[in-house]
Amino acid sequence: MGQRLEGKVAAITGAASGFGAAMARRFAAEGCRVVLGDIQDGPGQALIEELGDAAVFRRCDVTREEDVAGLVDLAVSHFGQLDIMVNNAGIVGAVGPIDTTPEDEWRATLDILLNGVFYGMKHAARVMKPRKTGAIVSLASTAGIMGGLGPHAYAACKHAVVGLTKNVGAELCRHGIRVNAIAPGGMATAMVANVMTGNPDDIEGAKAALAKASPLLNRAGVAEDVANAALWLASDESAYTNGHVLTTDAGATTGSNAADPAFAEYQPMFREAGRKGI
Repeated sequence: MGQRLEGKVAAITGAASGFGAAMARRFAAEGCRVVLGDIQDGPGQALIEELGDAAVFRRCDVTREEDVAGLVDLAVSHFGQLDIMVNNAGIVGAVGPIDTTPEDEWRATLDILLNGVFYGMKHAARVMKPRKTGAIVSLASTAGIMGGLGPHAYAACKHAVVGLTKNVGAELCRHGIRVNAIAPGGMATAMVANVMTGNPDDIEGAKAALAKASPLLNRAGVAEDVANAALWLASDESAYTNGHVLTTDAGATTGSNAADPAFAEYQPMFREAGRKGI
């Protein structure tokens, strides 16, 4: 590995598993010091033991603003600065038809998927603005770009994350802070495995199922694909990128799919009134 984040400090929410853990490992391998926040204490502690002195863990419930503020403050107090904020914590949330969605499940989903991102942006900006530098990366979804790809509350939140990314990017750019998002498709993580197989530990089963439907031949998306996208958006390599939503979906949202394309075989050109050819 190189040192593409050498000297930088990142805070990552939802860092104990899935995309968050993959990003923590990738960032640390590139010279970054990482502050990991999650409500999963055991996996969080295990990850900092794996990463050593480059990492610290703090319990962080992103529905509580004081927890997110504390995560940001820990980065500053422990490592002296905050260069990168990754708003990653997420769940599937409320599912089912719109007319049967319980209000409390709707609100709980918004609390995690939208309010948690807002708190992360808010408190990252608080410490980044005086330094005139920083990168904020939030997890959206292809369900935040298209309809019909996720449950209603999830889709609403991810669309909102896209909008918030563009709006906050437009505000903070004059302070030297870039704000971008990643929109993954269905990826082989514990959350997706639980939906697809009923077992959050069956990552291989999820990979096999996703590979069959992937636009890229026999290639499922994995957490490391999102971590690599986050690395680019967090690094100086994307220094002129702001307000952008980077998809990791094998082109699904631009029309790529596993089926043969229309008109896959040559035919003479179609003309008026059923005629063909030049």
